[in-house]
Amino acid sequence: MLELAVETTPAERIRQVQEDRVIELTRLAQERSAFYRETFDAAGITVGEITSLDDFQARVPFMNKDSIREYRDRTGDSYGGLLTVDPSEVTSVTASSGTTGDPTFFVERWGDEPVSPLNARYIRPLWDLGVRPGDNVLCSAASFRGYIEGATRALGAVPILVDTWMGNWAEVAEAIRRHRPTYCQLMSMNLVELERLQHQGEDLRELMSCFVSVGFAGEPLGARMREKLTREWGLNLWVYTSAGDTGLAWECAEHDGYHLNWDETLTEVLDADGNPVPDGEVGELVVTAMDNDTYPLIRYRTDDLVRLTRQPCPCGRTSPRMWVLGRAGDETVVAGRAVLPHEVWSIVEQQDETETGLFQIIRPQREVERLRVRVGYDDSAEVDLDDLVRRLTAGLSTTLGISAELIDILPETAGQLLRRGSAAKVPRVAKS
Repeated sequence: MLELAVETTPAERIRQVQEDRVIELTRLAQERSAFYRETFDAAGITVGEITSLDDFQARVPFMNKDSIREYRDRTGDSYGGLLTVDPSEVTSVTASSGTTGDPTFFVERWGDEPVSPLNARYIRPLWDLGVRPGDNVLCSAASFRGYIEGATRALGAVPILVDTWMGNWAEVAEAIRRHRPTYCQLMSMNLVELERLQHQGEDLRELMSCFVSVGFAGEPLGARMREKLTREWGLNLWVYTSAGDTGLAWECAEHDGYHLNWDETLTEVLDADGNPVPDGEVGELVVTAMDNDTYPLIRYRTDDLVRLTRQPCPCGRTSPRMWVLGRAGDETVVAGRAVLPHEVWSIVEQQDETETGLFQIIRPQREVERLRVRVGYDDSAEVDLDDLVRRLTAGLSTTLGISAELIDILPETAGQLLRRGSAAKVPRVAKS
């Protein structure tokens, strides 16, 4: 571990630090943020009235993306009323990938620090993954959530900046051969490109043998594709995800859940009525950014369904771990049967032509009479689409218990389907 004292802090110390921090943060937000001044006043909370973590969790109102957007659209404030400093003090504004069509913005202010706050969140994981000073690191030219190479430089490694978007992986492969980086990050669209290179004769195990580890993010990784990356391509794979737009959550060497850095994110898991659920039970992830005074997210409802444990991990870390089950709003009811994207995923990835797991459930509303699924297939070889549709339909019908006559499969090439998404991922549920 890079910061042993922080990453193995005892639970009682974690609670005390978090309590002190949320007391300070709620006062600052109410004094300086127009959004929080309005919402706290409506909740009957005066400045300085929150004096404990129990107060915070019992009285501070929830917020979500829609409440920020509503304030922004109503007032014309481009920062959604969250900003606690004068706009002239802002250092940078970056954004999420915008999977839902309206990105979440991340506003930062820093002075003499060698790396921006968002970038700093990569430093501990990069060290854990084996990146060391002097290593070459393959960095995407993507800019959502900020340029990741800042963390690489802060760690003393050398960023190799390459355009890893669709259609460019012949050049990326040449950069890997030339510079032999020890780490890179992959997303679903990269897997489509790599499979294309493999079908063209590229030995991916040899090409990627220089990597000490590889990160994967943007969306969950299917079991079959994970097996392929680790067994067939020989990659030491580490998956990470968003901590509800307040930070990052990474796997450790145990590969059993995502660690939420306790000094970055205060985590709650709540039922539909806003009450805490016991560790290990499913609830909605609600988060508070502990390290962002400039643009704070406080009791932010993510719509992510998770399980969480606060028990120490065998790796030695004492931070909470979560397992992401999907988004609450993605449940689709088909002829009375509730269907979640991960159920569809498990069938789609079983077929060779669709093993990357690219698909969308198409629905105009939550309850529908037919299950319509757009599926992205690998077109690097000849594909019998009629047979593929038949196999997918049969698999979904059997697994979901829905008549085959109520299932419509709409095949597209992987490239076509990827273009329907954002820079990082394809929305698993679409209206059309």
